[in-house]
Amino acid sequence: MHRQILIKLLESYNPSYLKEVNYKSRMLDFINKYPNCFDRELLIGHITSSAWILNKDHSQALLLHHKKLDNWFQLGGHCDGDHDVLGVAIKEAQEESGISSIVPVSPKIFDIDIHTIPANKNEAEHEHYDIRFLLQVNSNPQIIKNHESKELRWITKDPASLPTDRISVTRMFNKWLEI
Repeated sequence: MHRQILIKLLESYNPSYLKEVNYKSRMLDFINKYPNCFDRELLIGHITSSAWILNKDHSQALLLHHKKLDNWFQLGGHCDGDHDVLGVAIKEAQEESGISSIVPVSPKIFDIDIHTIPANKNEAEHEHYDIRFLLQVNSNPQIIKNHESKELRWITKDPASLPTDRISVTRMFNKWLEI
């Protein structure tokens, strides 16, 4: 997916939350300003891609307790130069869950977010311009956590099952409830 395809994908996205309206404008500016926006080497920030992953009957969603950031998030990661943000979301979901059969519910954007990643011993503070997709598993296989996570957990549509109150995660949870 070339930058222009991502621009069209973002332009066609109609945010349902006010915060996302601002994110959409900032993302389009960022992509137009930085031709290397998909590269981790762009130290001020970069495009990332992630997924709200549903089980086969859409009754559960999969979350990851991130080891380095010590919090619960959707699965996803860096594009590392790959412009195919949907492909990256699927690849990252597969790598982080151990589930190979993951497909898009829709090729359209499900959610967008811009968040700051704190400085650590390897990198300065920077922003992730995260493009999020709604994916599903084709079966109900066993999940296998990798080195990036402390835990993987299927949650239900019961708000009490959501292990975080992070706005970007609760926003996707609420969108899932509306489907």
